[in-house]
Amino acid sequence: MDWQDIIFKFVGGLGIFLFGIKYMSDGLQKTAGDKMRGLLAKYTSNPILGVLVGIVVTILIQTSTGTTVMAIGLINAGLMTLRQGIGVILGANIGTTMTAFIVGIKIEEYALPIIGIGAVLLFFISNKKVQYIGQIIFGFGTLFLGLSTMGGGLKPLRALPEFTDFIINVSDNPFLGVLVGTIFTMIVQSSSATIGILQTIADEGMIGLRGALPVLFGDNIGTTITAVLASIGATVAAKRAALVHVIFNVLGTIIFTLALGLVYNVVMFIGGDVNIRMQIAYAHGFFNVTNTLIFLPFVGVLAWIVTKLIPQKEQELEFQVKYLDARLLATPAVALGQAQFEIIRMGNVARDMLNDATAFFFKRETKAASKALQKEQLVNELERKITDYMVKIHQNGLTESESEKASGLMHTINDIERIGDHAENIVELTELSVTNKVEYSADAVRDLKTMLEMADHTVERAVYALENGDMEAAGEVLKGEAELDRMEREYRKAHIHRLNQGLCTGNSGAIYLDILSNLERIGDHSKNIAEYVMKTE
Repeated sequence: MDWQDIIFKFVGGLGIFLFGIKYMSDGLQKTAGDKMRGLLAKYTSNPILGVLVGIVVTILIQTSTGTTVMAIGLINAGLMTLRQGIGVILGANIGTTMTAFIVGIKIEEYALPIIGIGAVLLFFISNKKVQYIGQIIFGFGTLFLGLSTMGGGLKPLRALPEFTDFIINVSDNPFLGVLVGTIFTMIVQSSSATIGILQTIADEGMIGLRGALPVLFGDNIGTTITAVLASIGATVAAKRAALVHVIFNVLGTIIFTLALGLVYNVVMFIGGDVNIRMQIAYAHGFFNVTNTLIFLPFVGVLAWIVTKLIPQKEQELEFQVKYLDARLLATPAVALGQAQFEIIRMGNVARDMLNDATAFFFKRETKAASKALQKEQLVNELERKITDYMVKIHQNGLTESESEKASGLMHTINDIERIGDHAENIVELTELSVTNKVEYSADAVRDLKTMLEMADHTVERAVYALENGDMEAAGEVLKGEAELDRMEREYRKAHIHRLNQGLCTGNSGAIYLDILSNLERIGDHSKNIAEYVMKTE
């Protein structure tokens, strides 16, 4: 027996198969773009809708892990409750069965022509949408080429007594089959791949349907390991979602293994006249659909259980990123949306800094100054992490419009960081006032209060416009910026006049004028954000 040929064909075929799934998935994601995240955010008002959306999105992107990660990001963003997210995760388990049905079609002999058609669309047509369709077709064909290669490599194993004895043991002992499926999927880190391998082995006559079913159930447990590993060191929402995934698949596997004979009869009733690859796909679909129907009425109970098992710690996320997830980088359009959430959060923190600086100036509250300086550290940390994340998004490939949006957001990050810097400057100037016991006239205080209120309004409108793409709010920012420019000129002259008349102390001059200048610059950066919104809408 030529072991080199077996190993090379199996490993190479598995690699081609995984590449086909990934490449097809990337093409589907680029075609769907950021709409997937919008779909998840808008149509998950209850668990049943969440299941349906989870199915659709997973079929679109061909990865249940990707759908689960998107759900986690939206839970973090406050756009989806844990209960709604559980519905999406249940739906993702159903949607992921589509790969098994694709494998069940048995069109390996057409794999090369399909790849050829995809290549023509991908490399010889300049239209981006056509290229994405070509990528989907190319990946689809490559998937079957990988299956064919794996099948060719595994054929000689039928003549190996040790292998046939092992398969007999697996067929006779369902729990051994579950263990084999779990361990193999943990190693490969893809249930789609291990189920595809199982379908290929069964198609070669090495294992029957009854023996394949426990391995299939084990594959479903193995796929949860990816989510568990990804949740290590992640947010509470990520850990809870991963735990839901584990509970769903482990309990489902126990139920289906105990009812193995019944499951076998149901699958044979549904697809007794189709090939065994399609029968395994039917079994996979039956497992996840039935499991979802069992757990759907208990979504609230699941949410309660995982919340109790993984409690929220006080201020756990205060100085960390909330919405950025490295796993989302595989879906650049969705990652870009999550980055925008983090940028909006950064903008709100910068605005809070300005309010803290205002409280410190007027009330001399040292606690407010301390809060502002702490938030400045957070703004700087967010700027660094968001920028790094945006660079990685670019490296994973964006469409032309997405690339333009990403470039604009990079400038916005800098503008928000500068707003934070100016708020910090105001805190430091106030500290100088306190240290040097600077006194200001009532007119000076009144003018400064008016300008600070206008600066706060302008920043608030800028962040709102960025979050909602609101052109009216962006227009208000431009008016606010013009008003801040006018105020800066008018109040500067008025303060110099007061200094000349001795109404304000001399050492207040530079500090007061510097505060005016910082507020005017805050208006400029807010205007930059508003202009970006106007350009992209």
